[in-house]
Amino acid sequence: MTESREIWYVVKRPAGSCEIVANVVSGEANPDIIEQWGPFTSQDEAIARRVGLIRAGKCQPQ
Repeated sequence: MTESREIWYVVKRPAGSCEIVANVVSGEANPDIIEQWGPFTSQDEAIARRVGLIRAGKCQPQ
């Protein structure tokens, strides 16, 4: 039985915008990621969190 579950994250880039990405290795040193929120079990949940982060002023809309 093969199960392909993706884990979703919201990541903040140096330009101030946030992106939704799948399967980020937590703790991986990546200079392109300033902040990271998650994990989320669905892409829809990550999108909702990103909208909240934009409204809270933590991310810039793209």
